[in-house]
Amino acid sequence: MAQPPSAARPSAAVLLLHGGAETGLAAPLPGPLNLPGVRMRPFARSIAGATGGGAEDVLVRTARYAHRGWNGLREDPLHDTVRALDALRREAGEIPVVLVGHSMGARAALRAAGHPLVRGVVGLAPWCPAGDPVDQLAGRDVVLLHSTRDRITSPRASQHLTARARLAGARSCLVAIRRSDHAMVRRAGEWHALTTRIVTGLLDLGPLPAPVVTALGLPPDAPAVDGTLDLDLLEA
Repeated sequence: MAQPPSAARPSAAVLLLHGGAETGLAAPLPGPLNLPGVRMRPFARSIAGATGGGAEDVLVRTARYAHRGWNGLREDPLHDTVRALDALRREAGEIPVVLVGHSMGARAALRAAGHPLVRGVVGLAPWCPAGDPVDQLAGRDVVLLHSTRDRITSPRASQHLTARARLAGARSCLVAIRRSDHAMVRRAGEWHALTTRIVTGLLDLGPLPAPVVTALGLPPDAPAVDGTLDLDLLEA
């Protein structure tokens, strides 16, 4: 009897990482009570719609955290992210992965970017402490999106990180979003659409905005301001 054909492997994956807290050893709340997780669902839907989002296309997954907080030297979400990447590797093999993280999740994404599967990181309102390492970003594409009015995490710290990442060998830039907020509620549709465009572009499934391409091609010693784009001028 002929054997059934093996299931086609996905060509790539996107791993979403929601926000959290600086400290917190309790588990995240379940389902709709986990508001940081709920906030990432529109991003998941938008990315899945643009990439196919099925087992034979691009997997779109959300990492699960054991704890709500980063928790200092424990770095709990970083370890959760690496475990999720290892699980993707076992499931789908050596496929390119783009990490999409918000706030604490963006910090975890940046820190886990040295994993062999990771092609790029899209950080949404990222938490970028000055002392965090950047060597793991070498050879990766790093695009950060940050509201200029964010009062929870620092857009200036994000800008500084893009310059540090370039010096470490990454291709990086920052897109500044005016008239928005840390939770990405104001101008939400633009956050979703731009993130999806960047993800598909990093996976070679569509074109990146031309200014992003230019910024990612800056030399390693380019100043931070040269790699900072304005969303309102992105299509100008």
